[in-house]
Amino acid sequence: MDIKVFLFVIVATVLEAFGDAIVRIGIGQSAWLPRGALFLAGAVLLFGYGLSVNLAPLEFNRVVGLYIATLFVVWQIVNLIVFRSPPAMPVWAGGALIVLGGAIVTFWN
Repeated sequence: MDIKVFLFVIVATVLEAFGDAIVRIGIGQSAWLPRGALFLAGAVLLFGYGLSVNLAPLEFNRVVGLYIATLFVVWQIVNLIVFRSPPAMPVWAGGALIVLGGAIVTFWN
């Protein structure tokens, strides 16, 4: 697999995870200006995710396997950084299956 594909996926997952986190923070705001600004920032990041994952130079069905596995890992990192919430043991166990499944979908020819 080409490194460009992996970079597309990393960019897409980072954009999606941070976009989602920013929207979640915006939901918790009571004032309309910060809430609207956070929603707009989240929307821009989420659009960037959609664009980048669809521009990846690989068959979409293979990109999705890699994408889901990478997204799980990036979501856990963002959740730890932004919300200070470390993953529990069930998340680690389920995450291992997600990553294994993503690897099978992506690399099993």
